[in-house]
Amino acid sequence: MEGYIVPLHKELIEGAQGGNATAQYKLYNLYQKAMFNVALRITGDEMDAEDALQEAFISAFKNIRQYRAEASFGAWLKRIVVNKALTLVKKRQYFELEDEEAINENSYNDLEPVAEANLQVEHIRKTVQLLPDGFRTVLSLYLFEGYDHSEIADIMGITVSTSKSQFNRAKKKLREMINQEAKNG
Repeated sequence: MEGYIVPLHKELIEGAQGGNATAQYKLYNLYQKAMFNVALRITGDEMDAEDALQEAFISAFKNIRQYRAEASFGAWLKRIVVNKALTLVKKRQYFELEDEEAINENSYNDLEPVAEANLQVEHIRKTVQLLPDGFRTVLSLYLFEGYDHSEIADIMGITVSTSKSQFNRAKKKLREMINQEAKNG
């Protein structure tokens, strides 16, 4: 048993590897909501998240025979979703990790006032979506998806120090945005 991870849905995965459309559909239904949320946290846009999700599942099912259960199926699929979401973000041409001056400070003044009871979770989630793409992506991969800076660097094609720097800048920007909203609220 050492070194072997038993897949959560072994029969479905084996069926999908054999080309069984019903098994693929069931896997899609099991994972689509969680994977959509992953894509949404990275892209910050529902339409892009849906596109990334669809592209990821198409790619996953096309390459499912390469899945070897070295990690959970969800982790394998999540990596594909992350890559597809990052590709979409890059295509939007807003992905400028090193250019902090590209931040449009005025775009943060449109935040709706949030009741204090909802501030803790919902407001922070919405505010994260307003961060520039590079900041939001690194913050989401680190905090929400559980990747470390080395993994983020590999995924995004950046250095570990850039990942750490973007994470720290994202936290600082998020604090500023929340504090500004509290002053205006």
